[in-house]
Amino acid sequence: MRKKKILFKSFYQEYILKLSKILNSLNIDNIYKASDLIVKTIRKNNYIYVCGNGGSAAIADHYVCDFFKQLSKYTKLKTKIRSLNSDQYLISAISNDISYDQIFKIQAERYIKKGDILILISSSGNSQNIKNVLKFAKKNKIKTIGFSNFNGGFLKKYSDISIHSEIKNYGIGEDINHILMHLLMQFIAMRNLNRKNKNIIL
Repeated sequence: MRKKKILFKSFYQEYILKLSKILNSLNIDNIYKASDLIVKTIRKNNYIYVCGNGGSAAIADHYVCDFFKQLSKYTKLKTKIRSLNSDQYLISAISNDISYDQIFKIQAERYIKKGDILILISSSGNSQNIKNVLKFAKKNKIKTIGFSNFNGGFLKKYSDISIHSEIKNYGIGEDINHILMHLLMQFIAMRNLNRKNKNIIL
């Protein structure tokens, strides 16, 4: 039992160390640019759209929860935000009748308008449905923020604002993308606190 605890402690320390090392290596300027673009979009009353696959889809949905509810709790910002992962009936219909590669692009064609932004989350940056919707955004001059891991792939190369973490571990990569979601929301909230909430530590 003691050996197992020692092994776990060693693994724990290595995991946290790696997570911290990658976070400290990120392009902070691009993270700030992302926060600035998000705030401008909210203030202009435009929509923020988010999407991803697997664990990244869960992070995308979490964006909606925090930016929709949490920002309005602490600030006067009223975020219009929608996840392209949330309508399961649409995803199943498009996947079954057309192609899974088109699940985000087809929704984007109907929903996203000039002035809106698209946040894409993908560990590889090369998922075909991510590539397709990113191509749509580029063609229609929709600003994009891309969160990628591994070598970043297509998403790193073609996002307007690329936030890339060079890590091949899915868990740590998704941890980083999730942490950045919370960091962006809390930073935006801190900069726009209502007077009655001025002493709140987020």
